[in-house]
Amino acid sequence: MALVPFPQKSATPAEEPDWDSDTESAEGGRMSFLEHLDELRKRLIWALLSLVIGVVIAAFFLERQTFGPLTISGHTYGPWSFGILDFVIGHINSLLAKGSVLQAVDPTEGFSLYVKLAVIAGLLIASPLVMLQVWLFIAPGLYAHEKKLAIPFVVLSSVMLILGAWFGHSVVFPMSFSFLVNIGASYWKTQPRVDTTFALYMKMVMAFAVVFQMPTIVLFLAKMGLVTARFLLKQFKYAVLIIFIVAAIITPDGSPVTQTLIAGPMCMLYLFSVILAWLFGKRRTVDDEA
Repeated sequence: MALVPFPQKSATPAEEPDWDSDTESAEGGRMSFLEHLDELRKRLIWALLSLVIGVVIAAFFLERQTFGPLTISGHTYGPWSFGILDFVIGHINSLLAKGSVLQAVDPTEGFSLYVKLAVIAGLLIASPLVMLQVWLFIAPGLYAHEKKLAIPFVVLSSVMLILGAWFGHSVVFPMSFSFLVNIGASYWKTQPRVDTTFALYMKMVMAFAVVFQMPTIVLFLAKMGLVTARFLLKQFKYAVLIIFIVAAIITPDGSPVTQTLIAGPMCMLYLFSVILAWLFGKRRTVDDEA
């Protein structure tokens, strides 16, 4: 009778998966829930430190600072002056009737304005570092080829954040504020308060700073193959509905005019995102379509 030997375990250990390939994660394995929490804690701390540095820099430039003149190779440049209060409050006062300025009714309004301006400007200054921390948090779950999007993500998200804040400052807020101030101008004289006016300003600026992240998010998802330009076009009618709902929430007075002024640029951003997805999205192969 022939003896059949039991199968023996191979002395050669199994080959470890190649986590650096395009089909596996580059971190060598999955992170546990506690490791995710620890990573989130570190990224939040670094983002907070970046924000603090940005706020300190912004606080230095709250009131007008003058530099120069500077002479280089016989050419004199400057002097340069810049102040955040001049940039924001001067801009708001220019929208009022000649001779009118914002009114500070409560003694704490001035100090509150200084703090809010420093925080908002500090966030804009620190936005590249904050976006970098966002990327470093999501990077462990990405494939090796997807991590090459780090620099485009940080640059584009920071640029779009600043561009959105500028658009809210220079376009949307002046239109909505002038519309509100001029209502009933022949019957009463409007004297806007610092606190309520700046709350409206901050709402417009921060809302568009966030909304302008739409192209960055869509481009990132398209490069990973999660969305396509065709899919976004098919969902356009639903996107318009959501955009008008968001615009209704952001709109300070609830009027259809202001709502349309806000929703219009958001629809244009959505279409721009579709173009980005078409130009830079992941191309589907025959195997993907099968």
